[in-house]
Amino acid sequence: MDKFIQPGSANTMPFPADHPDIVGRQRQQTSTSRPPVPPAKLQQPKALPQPPALQSFENIDRLLHALQARLTCGISMAAVTAARWDWLSHLLNAPGKQLSLLQKAAFDSAQLMLYVQHIASGQPADPPFQPKQDDRRFVHPGWQSWPFELMTQGFLAIEDWWDTATTGVHGVTAQHERQVRFLTRQWLDRLAPSNFPWSNPEVVERATRENGQNFIRGLRYLLEDMERQALGRPPAGAERWVVGRDLTITPGVVVYRNDLMELIQYRPTTAKVHPEPVLIVPAWIMKYYILDLRPENSLIRYLVDQGHTVFAISWKNPTEADRNTGLDDYRQQGVMAAVDAIRTSCPSSGSMPVAIAWAARSWRRPRPRWREMVTSGWPR
Repeated sequence: MDKFIQPGSANTMPFPADHPDIVGRQRQQTSTSRPPVPPAKLQQPKALPQPPALQSFENIDRLLHALQARLTCGISMAAVTAARWDWLSHLLNAPGKQLSLLQKAAFDSAQLMLYVQHIASGQPADPPFQPKQDDRRFVHPGWQSWPFELMTQGFLAIEDWWDTATTGVHGVTAQHERQVRFLTRQWLDRLAPSNFPWSNPEVVERATRENGQNFIRGLRYLLEDMERQALGRPPAGAERWVVGRDLTITPGVVVYRNDLMELIQYRPTTAKVHPEPVLIVPAWIMKYYILDLRPENSLIRYLVDQGHTVFAISWKNPTEADRNTGLDDYRQQGVMAAVDAIRTSCPSSGSMPVAIAWAARSWRRPRPRWREMVTSGWPR
């Protein structure tokens, strides 16, 4: 029976030098005794250069839009094109509407020809087409004589047909329909027989009575207007109208002023005064005295005579220094600043009704938000 030999005892027999265990241990000791190899030093990535600030070319757009506005009298061609395309595309897709327009054109032409036949034969006949109540271009008796009567009826027939063509087209938005109808009416008004001297009986009558001197006088007026416009002078006769004497005769006082506007206060002329002040915010293209031209048609005079304390904003005429002024500036420094000034001037007032000239359409059809502004004060 073999005996176990304790390691390290005297009876221990050493292993030979080439024994695998001895060689493995030597190799292990040799490998562990080597100094550790330092890791390779990693290079930090170089920071990329910051890109330069991109230059804004917004001023080019502003310059282009300003030049276009001079050519189009401030009308956006994009809005006009969108409205016309909305109307035209829906009209082309409405064969029933097209047939109705063809039928109306044939019927109106037959009526016009029958009327001409009666007039030519000397038979009395009522004109088939009548101008609108607010159209006073054909009031002169000369329009009832030949051949001006035929010109009037032909123009009114065309005007009535186009009014039918631009309305009632299914699919066209209400805003685009109003725009197309208005633009078409403006285009037709340029072609009205009253705009040409040879087809206007009033002009023909005046030229016959004055031997053509009215044309010479009109040419002189035209040259004077062109000269005044080139020199930047006001139109002829504007010097006869003085603000404070002929216009805006309702007394008022400036109670607040900043870089965009002045706030004018008009005190009531009655013993009893309504607690709620009235703020009038005219459009930027209008002056505040458009509502205070003369006593007989002054809204401000009417309100103060009814016992209202009236405030009106007078906008500053913009210059080149205001080229970066935006709508939010007009809201903050205009309307909201005026509201804060009125609250300071009239702290005991409760709600404050607001009359805004450029929101007259909202007054016709008030929205819930607008009613809230009127009844509970201006929302912040």
